[in-house]
Amino acid sequence: KKIPDRKRNCLFLQDADLSVLSQTMAQCCKNIKETVQMLASRHKDIHGSVSKVGKAIDRNFDAEISAVVAETVWDTPERQKYLSETIVEHLYRQGMLSVAEDLCQESGVVIDMSMKQPFLELNRILEALRMQDLRPALEWAVTNRQRLLDLNSSLEFKLHRLYFISLLSGGIGNQMQALQYARHFQPFASQHQRDIQILMGSLVYLRHGIENSPYRSLLETNQWAEICNIFTRDACALLGLSVESPLSVSFASGCMALPVLMNIKQVIEQRQCSGVWTHKDELPIEIDLGKKCWYHSVFACPILRQQTSESNPPMKLICGHVISRDALNKLTNAGKLKCPYCPMEQNPSHAKQIYF
Repeated sequence: KKIPDRKRNCLFLQDADLSVLSQTMAQCCKNIKETVQMLASRHKDIHGSVSKVGKAIDRNFDAEISAVVAETVWDTPERQKYLSETIVEHLYRQGMLSVAEDLCQESGVVIDMSMKQPFLELNRILEALRMQDLRPALEWAVTNRQRLLDLNSSLEFKLHRLYFISLLSGGIGNQMQALQYARHFQPFASQHQRDIQILMGSLVYLRHGIENSPYRSLLETNQWAEICNIFTRDACALLGLSVESPLSVSFASGCMALPVLMNIKQVIEQRQCSGVWTHKDELPIEIDLGKKCWYHSVFACPILRQQTSESNPPMKLICGHVISRDALNKLTNAGKLKCPYCPMEQNPSHAKQIYF
């Protein structure tokens, strides 16, 4: 039977469509295969790097550090209480009030409200500053103005300066408000005259925008981070607190000192001279933690070449030279002492303890 022309045309079109579809599928399969091979190759390279990380961790990190830590460091309830209080204070400093409260409940530590309240206020003001709200900080600075002046602090002026700049950033519409607010600079005119002149000079360019003027530096965003740091420093100074958390400082110092101590432990074990490190509260070598961790002067006895301590304090001789108490006792002979630096003889009992 003869196939009608219309049906024959339909079959021809169907064959053409299947041929195009077959070619498209073949191309897709080829692309997928190439992509899979490329990903496998990249994965192989990444897997090699990742596997090296694990080996590097095992090689450079020692999970056992008890050999460089005193075994009885936290053995008394009093010491455990000190540790818990330090952690709680750190949490208060960081604004993690709910976590601090939970720790107090679980550890049984009782924190007086007088200790807690300054941190609550400090975090409230810092949170407002991070939101670029200067009002709580300004109220606090005005309330504590005299104490801040006693510290020679410029916090209040810098807060007023930043508020004035925030008005300038609002454009010409805030011109009158900025001029009126400039009256707050009057008490600081003698100490910050140059800064005030710059602020008032910027008003000339307010119509065209401060960002298009020579005073564009006034709009730098890092001023907000700076004012947070200044407020934290001065507020902690008024509260009699260190700027940085004692827990943070101790942790950072331990991280810097631990690798050195682990190396010393390994050397001591290899050379079988374990008697070198007999006192757990005294390090066998000096570890440099950098100037950031310098908080007080340190005196090392020039005779015994040991750092003085509470049990072995520095002693000033009559001639003015300073040695440690242990050196003083060792140099004493028949109730007489001859200074190791000058020929002056003296009575050891006349030496006086000094404090750095």
